[in-house]
Amino acid sequence: MAAATPTPTPAIVLIGHGMVGQRYLEALAELGATATHRITVLCEEPRPAYDRVHLTSYFSGSTPEDLSMTPASFMAEHGITLHLDDPAETVDRDARTVTSRSGRVIPYDVLVLATGSYPFVPPVPGKDAPGCFVYRTIEDLLAIEEYAKTRTTGAVVGGGLLGLEAAGALQGLGLTTRIVEFAPRLMPVQVDEGGGAALLRTIENMGLTVHTGVGTQEVVTGEDGSVSGMKLSDGSTVPADLVVFSAGVRPRDQLARASGLAVGERGGIAVDARCRTSDPHVYAIGECALAADGRVYGLVAPGYEMAETAAEDLLGREKEFTGADLSTKLKLLGVDVASFGDAHGATEGSLDVVYSDSRSGVYKKVVVSAEGVLLGGVLVGDADSYGLLRPLTGSVPPVTPEQLVLPAGAGAPVALGPASLPDSAVICSCHNVTKNVIAACSTLPEVKKCTKAGTGCGSCLKVIGQLLPAAADKGLCGCFPFTRAELYEIVRTLRVTSYEQLLDSHGRESARGGEGCEVCKPAFGSVIASLAATLGASGYVLDREQAALQDTNDHFLANLQRNGSYSVVPRIPGGEITPDKLIVIGEVARDFGLYTKITGGQRIDLFGASVDQLPRIWARLVDAGFESGHAYGKALRTVKSCVGQTWCRYGVQDSVRMAIDLELRYRGLRAPHKLKSAVSGCARECAEAQSKDFGVIATASGWNLYVGGNGGATPRHADLLAQDLSDAELVRLIDRFLMFYIRTADRLERTSTWLERLEGGLDHLRDVVVHDSLGLCAELESLMADHVAHYRDEWAETLEDPERLRRFVSFVNAPGAPDPTVKFVPERDQVKPDLAILTLEPVGSLGGTR
Repeated sequence: MAAATPTPTPAIVLIGHGMVGQRYLEALAELGATATHRITVLCEEPRPAYDRVHLTSYFSGSTPEDLSMTPASFMAEHGITLHLDDPAETVDRDARTVTSRSGRVIPYDVLVLATGSYPFVPPVPGKDAPGCFVYRTIEDLLAIEEYAKTRTTGAVVGGGLLGLEAAGALQGLGLTTRIVEFAPRLMPVQVDEGGGAALLRTIENMGLTVHTGVGTQEVVTGEDGSVSGMKLSDGSTVPADLVVFSAGVRPRDQLARASGLAVGERGGIAVDARCRTSDPHVYAIGECALAADGRVYGLVAPGYEMAETAAEDLLGREKEFTGADLSTKLKLLGVDVASFGDAHGATEGSLDVVYSDSRSGVYKKVVVSAEGVLLGGVLVGDADSYGLLRPLTGSVPPVTPEQLVLPAGAGAPVALGPASLPDSAVICSCHNVTKNVIAACSTLPEVKKCTKAGTGCGSCLKVIGQLLPAAADKGLCGCFPFTRAELYEIVRTLRVTSYEQLLDSHGRESARGGEGCEVCKPAFGSVIASLAATLGASGYVLDREQAALQDTNDHFLANLQRNGSYSVVPRIPGGEITPDKLIVIGEVARDFGLYTKITGGQRIDLFGASVDQLPRIWARLVDAGFESGHAYGKALRTVKSCVGQTWCRYGVQDSVRMAIDLELRYRGLRAPHKLKSAVSGCARECAEAQSKDFGVIATASGWNLYVGGNGGATPRHADLLAQDLSDAELVRLIDRFLMFYIRTADRLERTSTWLERLEGGLDHLRDVVVHDSLGLCAELESLMADHVAHYRDEWAETLEDPERLRRFVSFVNAPGAPDPTVKFVPERDQVKPDLAILTLEPVGSLGGTR
């Protein structure tokens, strides 16, 4: 009996190995098709698929290997042949073969085009001169990095998503950078006019110069033929010795055109709802494809969905791609930007509800129908609610539209959380994963492994975390699996002085090589500041990498107030001040038109300073002997005192002297949260020491030490730790207490909360810092001694360094110009802010329905 003729294995050829191409291969593997098909991949680049969404993280320390999306064993495990640096050059549809640049001729039964897109470079004179680049691949970035080593100024043509990332990269390489955007605002596709204005202001405050509403007419070259500047359409010429074109992309459909496949009038390989081209043996997916709804999608999530659709159709399964959600959330230059649904309010009869705080760079808009259905929105500066608002799109939210945009404390409380979302709500749009699927998992690694949710753009990670069991992960944030206390020990023990180094060595695998988040960056900044002297690191919080880690107030060493002005708070140790120093404060307040207020912390606050005034104000204060009061930092604020034994007939000890000694000892000490203290000269307790983080009350025999008090929103009476202490014993115990708190507390945890959470409570604390049960006391004392010995006033350091002073400007491109939006009106012989920061605009009520 003759043997049966074996059926040839069907051959799939994939042209292009980017993110979408790799997702197609993964979908085939998940469906079992890699076992039944012979698969060949032609890749134009010299490396396999990598994460193009996070391409810019290369400049913050990620290596090309970190960005790779192709596990080392994936191709071998699934029998896939990958040819790198060998793009397809021709397709013969009659013979069903593909010829590559190296001359390979590869037959196919099914051809999949995932050729992506190419950067559009405007046809301006000089566009090909040395020094002109595009921003698309790792090789582009390597070339930019090398060229920038000998250059000082850069320009980016295009103010969209990738353009802003490119600008941030050039600035990070040390180039003075400007952005040129032809549209009247930045990110014109994603944000509206209000969002663009908020984004513009924030980016300009970062030191970037922005030109909107103008185009590039010519790239100017020098005598050597390389780039030296750009001529703009408004007639101006700007300096630039490196230019990056990021003016959009176009679908790479040249292979399809040459082989006779149908393409769209404006480009893109035409496909049907199953991603099939005009040839039933050829599919097109991702940015090269013109989808059935007539759009070319440039986001990764639609590309993934098209990849899955093509893989399903190959096996005869029912799946269609008829369009996609264009919602997106990104962090550009450190600014959160998000848009979802009908962000521009194009739906007829739609209404806008807007919250705008131009001073803090926050803009929020939701678009609703007349019936209250959420249609879309724009978020700039604060996009925390994106993960909840996007899944609610198309439904009537459980709260009013105003509550969706108002910040906490500005309106009725918003009881909006993941519980308010229906089970069918799509939480991860990159992989189309719903709430009920995520909720069935127990841990974030399980979610990622089983559903792929959270492995794309990452904007869904916060909501995913809220859907998982509370005890699933005790890590500080999505970047680190460790608590703050554990990170403190890692930093101290291994002497880590770089956030990037810590993230790459101890961050979660998914976070390594990334930029971190707004939770862990300031937490690390606080840890490194408290350990700086011990580690030999710079204790100045605005030095180099440290500057990018700080909270808002630390950025200008001053507290930001409601109208965008700042407060100035000089230290007045123990509340004691000479007449001459009082006069200096009065003269400064008078000369700069500042509002003055004596506070409960026994010092004088000066309100209403603009950013550019801060150095001049502090120059006069420092000359008079004042130091920073650290009202802006998570640090020691004040040590209050009564007049004590020196003046009061009830006093039994010199409380003023002790308060001054303590405040000067612990000034500048960075901690998980602010620290407040007080010293009372007798049991009458006029300084209210028992409502402080550490309080001291005089006795006839010495001092009683109280800890863990709080007089704020959640009052707590301090606990007695030790009594009848000598001066030296008191200081030694406070040293130990403070360093043990800094070492073991959680992020933003006051001593009152920490003490109640501490296992064993007060008794355990007493065992550790009084009886040295853990043998830590010598080390704790040494850490404090390092701090005391190396303390330097931050404002004095700032005034000594012209480079540090450069940051104190309202507008980077006009350093001497004051901010015209910071205004005041008179009140009680002083000034107060002229506020107009909140605008709620139901457009329909103003006759603005569309």
